[in-house]
Amino acid sequence: MSKLLSYVRFSAAFLCLVLLAACQTKGGPGLIQSAVTAELSTEAASSIAADMVEQLAEHIGPGSTTIALRGNDIVFGPALETSLREKGYAVVTDQATTQAAVEPLAYSIDPFADGVLARISTLKVELTRMYTLGTTGANGAVPASPLSVMQRRSAGRS
Repeated sequence: MSKLLSYVRFSAAFLCLVLLAACQTKGGPGLIQSAVTAELSTEAASSIAADMVEQLAEHIGPGSTTIALRGNDIVFGPALETSLREKGYAVVTDQATTQAAVEPLAYSIDPFADGVLARISTLKVELTRMYTLGTTGANGAVPASPLSVMQRRSAGRS
């Protein structure tokens, strides 16, 4: 019974976080600020990046979009860039570009409960998911919640 109660509390807290995140981004079309406040191993960063990029590909396909990666975290940023390139995205980092199909992307990884809360934000979609970190660095990270998807309205639609 206590396990069920713990699960209900965790689910309620996670739902509140997701709703709060949605409220913060509702007002404008801007991106979140890239930040990693959780301590991640290289393996955990790679696991999270690979999963989030796989989910992103369902909403913004590779091949026709150049991702302008915003952020300079020394562990997650490079893992995310590698995953994006492996999936087929063209990636620019600190460069100005005049291409029409450039999609800025920001990220955040924050500690939460017994894991981390990962967010990837573009002008079209924002993805959020909880991950449980492995007990050793080699275990990486595994999804601990369903994916939360917030689609943004494009400038051309009303």
